[in-house]
This record gives sequence, C-alpha cells and structure tokens, in this order.
Amino acid sequence: MAAKVLDSYALMAFFEDEPGADFVRGLIQKAVDSDTNLLMSVVNLGEVWYSIARTNSPEIADQYIHEIKGMAIEIVDIDWTLTRQAAVFKVNGNISYADCFAAALAKVKKAELITGDKEFKPLEGEIKISWL
Repeated sequence: MAAKVLDSYALMAFFEDEPGADFVRGLIQKAVDSDTNLLMSVVNLGEVWYSIARTNSPEIADQYIHEIKGMAIEIVDIDWTLTRQAAVFKVNGNISYADCFAAALAKVKKAELITGDKEFKPLEGEIKISWL
C-alpha cells in the first residue's frame, strides 16, 4: 500500500476547493478504499487549525478538525526521530519549521509528500513530492 503525506497546503486546498482539491479528494477516497495510506503530522494539523481559526473562528476550526479526524487520514504524533529529521531539514534549507515536519514524516515513512507549497522545492532530491 502506497503511503502519502498531506501537508497543510494540500488539506487547505481541499477544503477551500482550490487547484489540487480534486486530486486530494481522490487520495482521500483511495484511502477509504484502502489503496492508499494517508498520513499527516499533528504539527501540520495544527497549521490547518490556526489557518481556519484565523480566517473564521476557533469553533469553526474545531469543527474542521473533527471532520478531518473522521477521514481516512492517520494523524501522526511527533517523536524524536521525526523532530530530529525536521530539524535537519530546517538547518539545511529555508523552509518553515512546520513544513519540515511534513517533509520529515515523508522521509521517515518513505512516503510521497502531497503539496503545492513551492517552499519544498529544495527537498526534491531528499523526498518524493507530488505537486498539486
């Protein structure tokens, strides 16, 4: 089963029906059908929450998180292995620390990162990226 990591960009594109939303929708459906293992770090889930809370309200953000937790997306807690790998990516590139966790999860799980965030460009040699 192929593992794929969603960053906050991918999930926000899905919720806001932006370019790439149909692709993410298809991945979520594949995860429901058990063809794909979708992962997201709890740090990147926090990014989704604060993005929604900032533009709407904390209550609406909580509703979205509840919906996400009901989807076929495994929310991965952060341990030292992921934290260290994220820190290595942060040292080596001009990437937000939260984005480094999505990249670290992709690297550690040997998964493909799903994103449209060009900030990940420098990591194309380190991890497999599918661009929205």
